Amino acid sequence: MKRIDPATIVILAGVSAALHVGKLPPALPVLREALGVTLVQAGFLLSLVQFGGMTLGLVVGLAADGLGLKRSMITGLLLLFVASALGGGAQDATSLLVLRGLEGFGFLLATMPAPSLIRQLVPPQRMSGALGWWGAYMPLGSATALLCGPLVIAAAGWPAWWWLLAVLSLLMALWLWRAVPSDRRVPPPATVTMAAAGDGWPVRLRQTLWAPGPWLVALSFAVYSGQWLAVIGFLPSIYAQAGVAGSLSGVLTALAALVNMGGNIASGRLLQRGVPPQALLYTGFAAMGLGALVAFASVDGHGAPAVLRYVAVLLFSMVGGMIPGTLFSLAVRLAPSERTVSTTVGWMQQWSSIGQFIGPPLVGWVASQVGDWHWTWLVTGACALIGIVLARQVGALLRRG
Repeated sequence: MKRIDPATIVILAGVSAALHVGKLPPALPVLREALGVTLVQAGFLLSLVQFGGMTLGLVVGLAADGLGLKRSMITGLLLLFVASALGGGAQDATSLLVLRGLEGFGFLLATMPAPSLIRQLVPPQRMSGALGWWGAYMPLGSATALLCGPLVIAAAGWPAWWWLLAVLSLLMALWLWRAVPSDRRVPPPATVTMAAAGDGWPVRLRQTLWAPGPWLVALSFAVYSGQWLAVIGFLPSIYAQAGVAGSLSGVLTALAALVNMGGNIASGRLLQRGVPPQALLYTGFAAMGLGALVAFASVDGHGAPAVLRYVAVLLFSMVGGMIPGTLFSLAVRLAPSERTVSTTVGWMQQWSSIGQFIGPPLVGWVASQVGDWHWTWLVTGACALIGIVLARQVGALLRRG
């Protein structure tokens, strides 16, 4: 039997962590009835999983070398196991919110070190492709959860869904521990000099925060991730409000999340073929802005036909999927030095989490204020516009070398 590539196991570990992000949307209609969760609370439940990244992304990035990349991922998966196991027994919205925050720390520890670990496990010529696959961990995990969640919830209830994913995280932690070599035993890249290896965290922090590259990729990820999670996360609730059956709603939402994976993988291949990163960012943000406009906007209470709206959601997710794969590659290129790659990825993760923390509650608030979803495209459209401006700055920085 052929041995599974360790880098693939790292990617699968990220997918198992992303299941916890995607497990909530199909459960929201049930939780609103069972625990009295409000629409705004639902938005925070969607985004609180990003609380750890929002507060500690940069810190974990700085400490990754000291903690050990593999050890950090295993710790995160174990935290997800504990929080999800306890969450299945929650009796009120407050308890679920607190445990969702704990899941956020686990998600951060399980995913933030992965790009650096993959970078150590694959040869340089495979790095862009491997990081493109890593960029797909979120849509693949979310799509799987959105597809399977309604079936498990209908058959056994939402607590069983929480407990099932808890066990899966535990098994993934054991597999990672057994099958992936320790990053401490992987020789560092030849480009790392002895002097650079001695740089302390204050030096790496100053280098990262004083350079424009890490800021551009971080803010770009924030405006991408905030709108993507808001749209995909609320789709089951939107469809439930429209009278769509839960099983069909799960399939439609899962497909919308899954096509995002195609954009991630395509971005890695297009970058390897020499397509400029800013061109991919322009295309992705423009597609997200246009897709959200067609999907949600209406005139005099009348919007586009239902089929066209869904196609627009698919366009929003699929073409927008080129953005994260491109940004992971840019994070490696635009890091100020070899020793600041983990720190740059941590900073990007932190702002990605900030976007995901703010986006869903903001969209939920707009929807609750107007009583429907037809003005939410203003939020996503503003994010897309900011992303295009940032992509222009990325292009200018790359031209300056």
